[in-house]
Amino acid sequence: MRSYDVVIIGSGCGGGSVALQLGGSSARTLILERGQSLPREAQNWDPEAVFGQRRYHTDETWWADNEAFKPGMFYYVGGNTKFYGSAMFRFRERDFDVVEHDEGVSPAWPIAYVDLEPWYEQAETLFGVHGQGGSDPTDPIRSKDFDHAPVPHEPVMQAVEQRLQAKGLKPFPMPCAIDFGPGGRCQRCENCDAFPCQIDAKGDAEIKLIRPATAHSNVELKTGAQVLKLIADDSGRRVVAAEVLIDGKVERITADVFVLSAGAINSAALLLRSADARNPRGLANSSDQVGRNYMTHNTSALMAVHPFKTNTTHFPKTIAVHDYYFGEGAGDTPLGSLQPLGKIREPMLREALAFVPKPIRTALALRSVDWYAQSEDLPHPDSRVTIRPDGAINLHWHRTNLKAHFRWVAKCKEILRATGYPFVFARLFETKVVSHQCGTVRFGNDPATSPLDPLCKAWDHDNLYVVDSGFFPSSAAVNPALTVVAQALRVGAHLRESIFQ
Repeated sequence: MRSYDVVIIGSGCGGGSVALQLGGSSARTLILERGQSLPREAQNWDPEAVFGQRRYHTDETWWADNEAFKPGMFYYVGGNTKFYGSAMFRFRERDFDVVEHDEGVSPAWPIAYVDLEPWYEQAETLFGVHGQGGSDPTDPIRSKDFDHAPVPHEPVMQAVEQRLQAKGLKPFPMPCAIDFGPGGRCQRCENCDAFPCQIDAKGDAEIKLIRPATAHSNVELKTGAQVLKLIADDSGRRVVAAEVLIDGKVERITADVFVLSAGAINSAALLLRSADARNPRGLANSSDQVGRNYMTHNTSALMAVHPFKTNTTHFPKTIAVHDYYFGEGAGDTPLGSLQPLGKIREPMLREALAFVPKPIRTALALRSVDWYAQSEDLPHPDSRVTIRPDGAINLHWHRTNLKAHFRWVAKCKEILRATGYPFVFARLFETKVVSHQCGTVRFGNDPATSPLDPLCKAWDHDNLYVVDSGFFPSSAAVNPALTVVAQALRVGAHLRESIFQ
């Protein structure tokens, strides 16, 4: 049995940010990561390996009710950020309040935007985010502009921006975390979104959080360590140990404080698997809310195609559109955000367009400008993570707000045709795409309706924090990574200042 002051479960945005805040303190800190460091190899940038062979995906089987599927999950140091598209948006100020939607209500957060604003600023600095404050028509107030100027457009995206502006829209530079500019590593290659970066040029959690955290002597990283359950004491109020599978053997690791940052789905699953006599519904679950209110955004991929033009863009993620984020006018309900996908290539289309001959898929990929339409998914108590009798994760996604999403996709098609692309094809993402997962262990002001308090400590336990996108009460319509980092930095600072100096 090994003992530490703090055990952090997971090495993504949440766990990495807490670890970074504890670096250099008196807290003997252990980060447990079930995966290994992602190997640097030629296949990192091979779309056939990444998409065709799913080389880096987990081989776990999850269930969507009665249907088995392979989730889009990646278990490596840095978590899913090793494969994210580098988008780093702040939530809008209004996203923290009650917002009416077509099919329900997006609930208020227990904190306001101003509570996270200084942590957003710190997160943007840590990740080297490029952007331009005030250019987004829905941009929240900020205490200072980005440290790094926007990433310049390549010619095709420059022309798209000009056509959007001619239509009266206000496209703006997409905030992205890449090491671009004089002395930077980034080559603006086509292997960013959904690929691991072979040259460490993408701002992911391993590079920006875990490596600097473990540079301190008090922070240790243990890979290949899968936490099976958490163990509470006889009172049920304190977590005393984690049961961990390491090299085929089960060990117990004790700590004074546990920080669970395994991702919204896996964190909820671990709490449910940790049920005991004092906590029969699972840890942190006297409210019966753990695993409920799962959200993952309503998203569609769009391909804007011109039959006689090829798209030579390598790094298209330099632009976004928020003109209709809160709707088309006064009194309207929110629609969503529009941003580019990474450049699509034929292996990426193979699963979705299996019925289409390969030469046609290749021709489409060469001629398309590729987009990501995103709308808010509203929390619902029946949208939930549960554990099957065989121990596998079951995901029941009670989809909400699809009417608004389909309205937004139709509007996006209109916008994109106006940029000079006569054919726009859309495909809705479904259950097995679990990116942007959130909401399963939400924080709040009332222990009867929320597992966590506003600092992400479990109401039911004195020394357990859950710090990943599971704490989100709502999903908004922007990418979640920056908000996870901001809140995790806030929680980490609280731990350091209140417990460990």
